[in-house]
Amino acid sequence: MSLPVITNDMSNAEIERMMQNACNASQFLKAISHEGRLMILCHLATGEKSVTELETLLSSRQAAVSQQLSRLRNEGLVAPRREGKAIYYRLTDPRAVQILDLVYDLFCKES
Repeated sequence: MSLPVITNDMSNAEIERMMQNACNASQFLKAISHEGRLMILCHLATGEKSVTELETLLSSRQAAVSQQLSRLRNEGLVAPRREGKAIYYRLTDPRAVQILDLVYDLFCKES
């Protein structure tokens, strides 16, 4: 891993690009920084789930699950699919799986 080195001779365009990347990263991290949203992403990493399945897996009310799914959908991390009365969600951003892998390695993996 190589982090960028900020130097005095960087162009305005390079600094602006770094600021935009920092903004994008911040938005992404804010979207996953809630434990409910993080758990939803963990469950969706194993495959598409209905809202009802997520409610059961999370032991949570439909309104709470829907609110968190709405935020994830607005951020482009998940997408819905309707089948009759049921709505299914799936991951749409591969960065979410990469982050989940890292979070698992850092916080969940048995040493």
